[in-house]
Amino acid sequence: MRTWVIKLGGAVLNTEDAAKALFKVLASQTQAQFVIVHGGGSLVDNWLTEAGFASVKHQGLRISPKEQMPYIVGALAGCANKQLMSQAIVAGHKPVGLSLYEAGIISSQKLKALGQVGQCESGVQNVIPELLKLGRLPLVSSIGFGDDGLWYNVNADEAAAAIAKELDAEIIFMTDVEAVLDANKLPLHQLDTNQINTLIADGVILGGMEVKVKTSLLAAQHLRRGVYISSWQKPENLVALLAGEHVGTKITP
Repeated sequence: MRTWVIKLGGAVLNTEDAAKALFKVLASQTQAQFVIVHGGGSLVDNWLTEAGFASVKHQGLRISPKEQMPYIVGALAGCANKQLMSQAIVAGHKPVGLSLYEAGIISSQKLKALGQVGQCESGVQNVIPELLKLGRLPLVSSIGFGDDGLWYNVNADEAAAAIAKELDAEIIFMTDVEAVLDANKLPLHQLDTNQINTLIADGVILGGMEVKVKTSLLAAQHLRRGVYISSWQKPENLVALLAGEHVGTKITP
């Protein structure tokens, strides 16, 4: 049975019933098994603001000082993860909430200037294959642990790509836009390395979408096949993608 890693943008949590609709679609797809990887950026923003912290981003990545990590971990591995679990249960799944460590990923510091922002490395037993055999739905937050036991805030797109590589799975990045857009705000159906570099250099792709597109390209190179960026706002897109149709933007190596 083919495994699909689905990266859900944190914005799905802010839209009533969006996750539930998506989980219902997944429950109807018996020919595949799924792993959900999620972020929760706006939830983290809210928690940090309430705690009196400023949120600072660098090239789409959240600078994560040690003193902010309890709030970031609480929002992502706690609240966001359990909100998704609730929706999945209602849709008929048997979810299990995980961090990146259980998914076979060890994290380490990406750049000192970014604080506890982590990057992904393999090197610990991955429990996901066993959970899938049991018919469970893994819901993985983008919180990682290092060999040093420290918490790391990992970009959820990078986390999803690393898990797809571990599982040799297909991957779909589900975001709040239908596709990557060109300078005229029209959807781009396919992108390769050269086109991506040009669009980034021209300032057409920037911020969070720049991280997403670069990560998608790395995932496509590692997996040696195309990966998709599509919208969670249309769960039917997922059915089309699983059926092999071309929906959203296909990133090719």
